[in-house]
Formats: sequence, structure tokens, C-alpha cells
Amino acid sequence: HGSSVADPEKTFQQITPDFTIANNEGELEVTLNSRNAPELRVSKDYEVMLATYTKNKEDRAKKQAALFVKQKIDDAKWFMDAIQQRQQTLLITMQAIMDYQHEYFLEGDETKLRPMILKDIAEKVGLDISTISRVANSKYVQTHFGTFLIKTFFSESLSTDSGEEVSTREVKK
Repeated sequence: HGSSVADPEKTFQQITPDFTIANNEGELEVTLNSRNAPELRVSKDYEVMLATYTKNKEDRAKKQAALFVKQKIDDAKWFMDAIQQRQQTLLITMQAIMDYQHEYFLEGDETKLRPMILKDIAEKVGLDISTISRVANSKYVQTHFGTFLIKTFFSESLSTDSGEEVSTREVKK
């Protein structure tokens, strides 16, 4: 029986990173994965439909249809704006994390990870801690040295005997 050979404890999960950080000769650049940024637009057919219904102002049914179509177009535009704002929030958050952990993202050397808490990034980007937490707990970033859950870059700090701050992650390592 072939299935008894496979270890049921080892299931592999495909991770599609939400961000990519590229190191271009010492210049770090963050990009949002395009699957999080679909191309959205209102079909021209609806704009034409609205124009057609709006021309005929005497016909009550067409006037109502025009109002209905206009409302749906407005709803769609609001939705697209909300998606665009979310993408902007994701990007500025990851940009701030990348800037804060710049030395680490250059090479992937864990000893270069600075102590960083949600509040540090929230203050930097002017967003609520809960927003930063949602990004950190659910998003992945791909780097030239691996793909990571963003929350792994957050850690408390401890002081060494000499008073130097080091991240708890570095201490564990």
C-alpha cells in the first residue's frame, strides 16, 4: 500500500509571497505581488448603458435604470478605491519594515535583526497597531535568502551587560 510510505506529518504547503524584496547592488526594493493587485476597471459597456439611459429623461423606467446603473458604477469605483488603499497600506507597511531592518534584508544575517515591535512600525507609517499586526500575521515576503512570514521580523529587545540592545531572536539563536 503506497500511502503507508509517506509520512503523514510532512504535508507541504505552497506559499505565494505577498511581497518581494530585491537587493539591487545594495539598493533594496520592495514590490507587491501582482495577485494582490488585480487590474480592476468598470466596463465601458456600463458607461455606455448609463449614457443611453440618461439621454431619455422622459421615460420613467429608463430614468430608474440610469439611477440603478449609476449607483452600481459608483459602488464599483468605491470598491476599487478601497482595494487600491489596501495595496498602499500593505506597501508602506512592508517598506517601513524593510527600512527598519535594512541591514538584515541586505544579506539575511540574523545577527543584523534589530529589535522591532508593532508599535515601531505603526508610529513610522501613522497606522494603528492592529493594522500592522494583521499585515505581519498573514503576509509573506520573498527575499534572495528565503521566504518568511513577516511577523518573524518582530521581536522584543534585551540589553546586554554593556547596555547594547539585541533582539530576542538573536539571543535565541
